[in-house]
Amino acid sequence: MENTDSASPRPRRRLRWWLLAGFALLALATVPTVWEHSVAGPHLRDPATVPSTPVALVFGAQVVGNRPSAFLASRLALAVRLYARHTVDTVLVSGNDDHHGYDEPAVMRAYLIAHGVPAARITVDDAGFDTWDTCARAHRLFGVDKAILVTQTFHVARAVAVCRANGVDGYGVGIDSASVGLGSTVYGYVREFFAADKAMWQVLIGP
Repeated sequence: MENTDSASPRPRRRLRWWLLAGFALLALATVPTVWEHSVAGPHLRDPATVPSTPVALVFGAQVVGNRPSAFLASRLALAVRLYARHTVDTVLVSGNDDHHGYDEPAVMRAYLIAHGVPAARITVDDAGFDTWDTCARAHRLFGVDKAILVTQTFHVARAVAVCRANGVDGYGVGIDSASVGLGSTVYGYVREFFAADKAMWQVLIGP
């Protein structure tokens, strides 16, 4: 009778190596997320307890015509509250102005003015095309050394990590947006997992 037992361990060993390789790749993929959360963790605050800071830096998001999206409106509403309670003196809005009718910073500025923030207390950055640009320009162009970073919870760790790498001592205040848009929030968390790779690369190597 032919003995087949000697051949059976080989497929099992191959499977074991594939599993080990898969786990190794998964662990490697989580490194950027772990990095940004370890950097940001000590600097995340609740809106009610965040310390007074000269500037609130509001990251841009989608606008529809002359109206902010629900996500962006929630960020701006928080900035209004921070200004009203004298937690910040100035609001810096940063977003994408493509000069062809799509202008996030202009919509953000109009919202703030309509909700009681004086125009003189609003600074506009119209070239905040991504998180890196917003943080780098806040420090190098607008002289921001310390700020409250206002964005969604799924984005706030990356915002803090990138801003701190660019010289902005930032306190991150995240807005839980599940009640605003559950599907978009889930998408945001998934997207952030991959965006963390880009953020770590930019910090370590440069944009």
